[in-house]
Amino acid sequence: MTQEKHILGGLYGSLVGDALGVPVEFASREKRKLDPVIGMRGHGTHGQPAGTWSDDGSLLLCSAESLVEKGFDLQDMGERFLQWFELGHWAAHGLVFDIGNATRQSLLRIRHGIPAIEAGGREPYDNGNGSLMRILPVALANLHQDEITFISRIAQASAITHGHVRSQMACVFHGLVVRELMQEATPQTALQKAQQIFQQLYSDNEELGTFRDLLRPDLASQPEIHIHSGGYVMETLTASLWCLLTTDNFSDCVLKTVNLGDDTDTTGCVAGGLAGVVYGLDAIPAEWRLALPRQKDLRELFAKFERSLSLW
Repeated sequence: MTQEKHILGGLYGSLVGDALGVPVEFASREKRKLDPVIGMRGHGTHGQPAGTWSDDGSLLLCSAESLVEKGFDLQDMGERFLQWFELGHWAAHGLVFDIGNATRQSLLRIRHGIPAIEAGGREPYDNGNGSLMRILPVALANLHQDEITFISRIAQASAITHGHVRSQMACVFHGLVVRELMQEATPQTALQKAQQIFQQLYSDNEELGTFRDLLRPDLASQPEIHIHSGGYVMETLTASLWCLLTTDNFSDCVLKTVNLGDDTDTTGCVAGGLAGVVYGLDAIPAEWRLALPRQKDLRELFAKFERSLSLW
């Protein structure tokens, strides 16, 4: 599989996973067992047409666009997030219908002149999944950087909306997995290598204990009842990786993730991005990908993003 297919799989997969989760966001796991998501559906929680991505997809697209047009520029990235919040930039239908509290507060700070790098909340309660959901383009854009730069840029990009070290570390962990997957590692091997590097990087960090579930060698064998899927960054990352490890194709991975219930759009977005990187663009069902709005805009942005990788 070409690198392009892995990259496009990750970008489109994120949007598809997000869109699968939007109509059932906040519904319980028990409800999903009675009425499982098996494909794109519309309306539901937010009353949106089938294929609509949420704030997750919009901010991921803003990140990709910023990287294409300005390189790694945190202020530009943060200002594009603000354009989405105020004007619907990269919203699926020009409408902002969902935003996390931490992201909202950080964007209000940027509006009032706080530099983007300082805008994200840094308290323990600021560890929602709002930076993890949009971090994939940053990881992909910096794959060829040295390790210090790779890690630093991911952490800084997180800090625009989520500045607590735990959120930054979660985004770095995700980036380490993506880097291994882009080298054609299997999900289990990618996780093992990421775990080793992560523990070396943060061996003296008091937050390392927070990652104990992600650092388990037997994560894949954990029962579903131990896998939570709320808006906490650690839950989202753990659930997404667990679904990737316990399935063997794109469709099963994202459907399993969405049917965990609760914060379905974000877990779907993160898992969809990871599964898209693993299985590639062609593994995403065409009817799901074609249900996404703004097809021409997506093709143009992703083509520019893929071409620009050689410049970084």
